[in-house]
Amino acid sequence: MLGIGEILIILIVVVVVLFGGKKIVELARGMGKFTGEFQKGKMEIEEELEKIKKEKNEAFKSEIK
Repeated sequence: MLGIGEILIILIVVVVVLFGGKKIVELARGMGKFTGEFQKGKMEIEEELEKIKKEKNEAFKSEIK
């Protein structure tokens, strides 16, 4: 029976054989760009939510007075 380590090694070898070294570099570069864009989008959404939250808090405080 194969362990997780052996299975991962086999999968890596299969990917290299199927796609070739150059294609793997391109895929990795694309994944890096995707990750960067995803993080940027996530930060923008978090900033927008914080802005909305502050606006709601200010509106609530003004209603109380």
